[in-house]
Amino acid sequence: MHLTRFTDYSLRVLLYLAVKGEQRSTITEIAERFDISRNHLMKVVQDLSHHGYITAIRGKNGGLLLQRDPASISLGELVRTTERDLDLVECFGERNECVITPACQLKHVLAEALEAFMAVLDRYTLADLLGPRRPGLIRLLHIEELPSAS
Repeated sequence: MHLTRFTDYSLRVLLYLAVKGEQRSTITEIAERFDISRNHLMKVVQDLSHHGYITAIRGKNGGLLLQRDPASISLGELVRTTERDLDLVECFGERNECVITPACQLKHVLAEALEAFMAVLDRYTLADLLGPRRPGLIRLLHIEELPSAS
């Protein structure tokens, strides 16, 4: 199975915003940090906003923020939302023309494998991707931490 670039970028955007916490980010900033297309990222951000994962604030002091707590964002849910087609083989779809379908068990095996794949993703949240790795992500993504209020 291969996740689309759209899902990959969606995961990256959410991870970036989760690392930044309450600090706002821009599409340009995220595109630069990951060295990915700003135009493609705009579509990803629009979709994530539409599905309630992030808030996009317009204006001079605007930017992107997570709309939900990272612990409430299931990786399985995100993949189901962003992947337009989880049909692994032709016989999963409506336009199945494979001649061996009536006698083939491959569809059932692959359906079971896909279910197992999604079940693993369902066990993890965006928060699970952070944890003790957050300082490393901050360093690798060149994120400046806000000074702590003392």
